Amino acid sequence: MGNVFAFACMPRKEHRGAAAVSRSKWMGSTRSARGGPKLTPAEEELLHRQALAMAIHQHLDSGGSMSRRIDAGASLSRRMASGSTSSRRRGDLPDSVTNAKPAQIVLENLETKKIVLVHGEGFGAWCWYKTISHLEEAGLEPAALDLTGSGIDHTDTNSIATLADYSKPLIDYLDKLPEDEEVILVGHSCGGASVSYALEHCPKKISKAVFLTATMVKDGQRPFDVFSEELRSADVFLQESQFLVYGNGKDKPPTGLMFDKQQIKGLYFNQTPSKDMALAAVSMRPIPLAPIMEKLSLTPEKYGRVRRSFIQTLDDHMLSPDAQEKLVRENPPDGIFKIKGGDHCPFFSKPQSLNKILLEIAQIQAPAALLPGKASSEEPVAEKS
Repeated sequence: MGNVFAFACMPRKEHRGAAAVSRSKWMGSTRSARGGPKLTPAEEELLHRQALAMAIHQHLDSGGSMSRRIDAGASLSRRMASGSTSSRRRGDLPDSVTNAKPAQIVLENLETKKIVLVHGEGFGAWCWYKTISHLEEAGLEPAALDLTGSGIDHTDTNSIATLADYSKPLIDYLDKLPEDEEVILVGHSCGGASVSYALEHCPKKISKAVFLTATMVKDGQRPFDVFSEELRSADVFLQESQFLVYGNGKDKPPTGLMFDKQQIKGLYFNQTPSKDMALAAVSMRPIPLAPIMEKLSLTPEKYGRVRRSFIQTLDDHMLSPDAQEKLVRENPPDGIFKIKGGDHCPFFSKPQSLNKILLEIAQIQAPAALLPGKASSEEPVAEKS
């Protein structure tokens, strides 16, 4: 079972004994009751300090040092620069896409209040701390899981051999839900592959799936293929890339990926506040390679029965806006949403805009044709812009 994100500045021994799965309630002691006034800047700063302290403890617990560096090439240099990577026009989106006004939500009308947040490559449950706060404030029940070898899960990332291994905490969580209970899954970046895997293996437990600038792959496609136009073919990448980690020795196949601090900043955090970059710097772990090199087997009967939404970030240097457009064109979701000015990590750079969209998706009702006892039918794509 995956570790649920629980922020508190507790001793390291308590970290190791933390409960495996329970809803994230770390905000309870530092903010007003649900429906109360918003957090003050001072309260937000206190929460972030707690998060940073927790992340440092986690990092040291797992044997890490305060700085990690690898040799790196320049194949992604143009996307690490401050300029945009896409020639598409982005100035035609209204401010309503990203305004910070709290959305009104009627809890009684929701199909489910449970939202499960699935982190992307190198991240952990810790990255969702702002999103958890906003969703709880709206009355929802978010849970953020650590996938295998991520966050405070101490599995050696070099030992992760399959997407099933990597996604096991998510599948375990879904399997243990009551039979009639459903959740909304939100997957970030390569966490989209774990969401797709869950859609295929536990479709009856999932009300909706949200791909946040994520690898929303098709049947027979690998998560890596989403990035292949930028990173070159998989074969060439595995032979020539300087980002690779050889955890089992140079004479064995590579086991992971790791970018240095400057590359991470340019690819993931080009719009992210410095305090969140500091949190990530002591929290991110090597990326297991096997799960993103595995082809997914997805069927219309299982994967295809769940409604999908895709959230595009329009200042993304890791998964360019053009690559995101290609994803939704080749594997059309039921809804498309856009965050203007969001980098690859909008839970840091545009948390209120992300929250607004997640609340809107949570309120979308299933068409009558998709309800039990009705014949299924296609729903047209609705683009929110």
